[in-house]
Amino acid sequence: MVDQAPPVCDHPDASFVEGNAGREGRFPPRGHPVIRGINGIGLWSLYMKEVRRFLKVQTQTIWAPAITTLLFLVIFSVALGRGGREVLGVNFPTFVAPGLIAMAMMQNAFANSSFSLLSGKIQGTIIDLLMPPLSEGELMGGIIGAAITRAVAVGFVVAGAMMLYPGVSLAMAHPWAVLWFGLMGAVMLSLLGLLASIWAEKFDHNAAVTNFVIAPLAMLSGTFYVIDRLAPAFQAVSRANPFFYVISGYRYGFLGQSDIGDAAAVAMAALGLLALNALLALGTYKLLKSGWKIKN
Repeated sequence: MVDQAPPVCDHPDASFVEGNAGREGRFPPRGHPVIRGINGIGLWSLYMKEVRRFLKVQTQTIWAPAITTLLFLVIFSVALGRGGREVLGVNFPTFVAPGLIAMAMMQNAFANSSFSLLSGKIQGTIIDLLMPPLSEGELMGGIIGAAITRAVAVGFVVAGAMMLYPGVSLAMAHPWAVLWFGLMGAVMLSLLGLLASIWAEKFDHNAAVTNFVIAPLAMLSGTFYVIDRLAPAFQAVSRANPFFYVISGYRYGFLGQSDIGDAAAVAMAALGLLALNALLALGTYKLLKSGWKIKN
């Protein structure tokens, strides 16, 4: 009997054929995941894409907030800090500077994360975020990470501008509080911005959240005053505002005192912000997982 030669595959590259005659192909069978665990390359690529997006217009996204915040400092110092007025044992510019830095960080974190998905929905390019092999957690992590990066960059630039103003001291009494409350504030507003971009269908919706929710909460957070001067009812309202704890905790890191209370109260506020951010992150993840207003 004549030995028969094995059949020759007509495919130009048999190694690319799925399950090729029991041999090991380059592609796994359908339905078998290729990427297990965290897609580090995809996550880093999304993060860098978001960072480069705001760096391309850094005059608007980083340097302009420094000028605006410095103008706030000048105006309120002239209007309220005349005559050597002191608040919490320091001159008024030193009192108000940390709150302005934290407020600028939070507002820019919100602006960055709220633009990502919304611009994709309006311009029809959201498929570029949904098609890559990124899980909902990785998508959220890349956008939130870039927003935090912008907030930190704005914080450093604003702090540098503040140091140019006469009478402002940014010596830190508790560096851990500066790092923690600055990070918690940036994370909180990044998550709120991502939630807003999921819900919004046009830029007007996003502007409404900014003007009627974020701006009032930021302005009424005790940035320019201590809440002890308010009526009891308004003090209760201020203590229900999470922005108040970010601003006052951040100020505590510089001055060593705040209107939250003693060190134990500041520590409780730090843990409370962590719990709030965990709840916001869980809610954001669930919305991304559901595809509400994104995949429909």
